[in-house]
Amino acid sequence: MQLNNKLHIILSIAIIWVAILFFPACHRKEVKLRMDAISNREAMPVLDAQQVTTLISDSGITRFRITAVEWQMYDRATPSYWEFPKGIYLEQFDNMLNISATLRADYAYYDNQAEIWHLTGNVYATNVNGEQFETPELFWEQKSERVYSDSAITIIQPPTPAAIQAKGEQAKGTVIKGVGFESNQEMTKYTIRRPTGIFPVDD
Repeated sequence: MQLNNKLHIILSIAIIWVAILFFPACHRKEVKLRMDAISNREAMPVLDAQQVTTLISDSGITRFRITAVEWQMYDRATPSYWEFPKGIYLEQFDNMLNISATLRADYAYYDNQAEIWHLTGNVYATNVNGEQFETPELFWEQKSERVYSDSAITIIQPPTPAAIQAKGEQAKGTVIKGVGFESNQEMTKYTIRRPTGIFPVDD
């Protein structure tokens, strides 16, 4: 009986020591994991703004207006970048502050260092001539003022002034389809790498 009591006491002491050693270790591990997560600044946006409309200038001249549901800036990432996870609408201005082009997409990523936009998901653009561009993916290099895509592209051109003069309201525009596309950033001078067809605009 005494032996059983001694074993019971020894066992209780052992359990207490295990508890003393184990629980602080768990607590230290939990704190360390939390600190590691917080210290990973590359994965944390310095700015996470909602319902944003902002103007962007270049050399003191307003060049763009950006409207987005959510805008995240990652300044500590390599390279630093902006992300628009819920889509973007962008207007480009000429020197007289007239809208020269518009661009929208379901998702946008902007590399700050390379100054390259990557837009995906229902990318839709227009130029000053009223032409419309539709593609699932588009890249825009601001330094070289170049826009391009390796994906399918559809361009809807409005009727020409000559066609409107000749046919009035009956004048039709043109739909051009192809794969691969390159243009200036105003999207007024462009080339389709692999055209697949030219069709009249449906009524």
